[in-house]
Amino acid sequence: MMSSTDKTRVIILTGHYRIVGHISVLPEARVTDYICESKEFIAVTDAEVWDHGQRKVASSRFMNINRNQIEIIMPEESVTQGLGLPSLHPAR
Repeated sequence: MMSSTDKTRVIILTGHYRIVGHISVLPEARVTDYICESKEFIAVTDAEVWDHGQRKVASSRFMNINRNQIEIIMPEESVTQGLGLPSLHPAR
């Protein structure tokens, strides 16, 4: 039996890029649990890649990101300020 997953929108910072997209986590699981249990790469869907100059350099429905390159990962909903981003949440 396959377990269901929830998509969590995350912001990932590497030495060169900011990646915004979704990861699939088990219901009630934390992003920390997902990272600790992942192997060498993590799967990100509906991803946008931005350089630190805030220029969008790529977008993809799917990409794998090397876990060792991740400096910071956080659920987008937990961000309260900053990162030098254009608006995290579009005007509603």
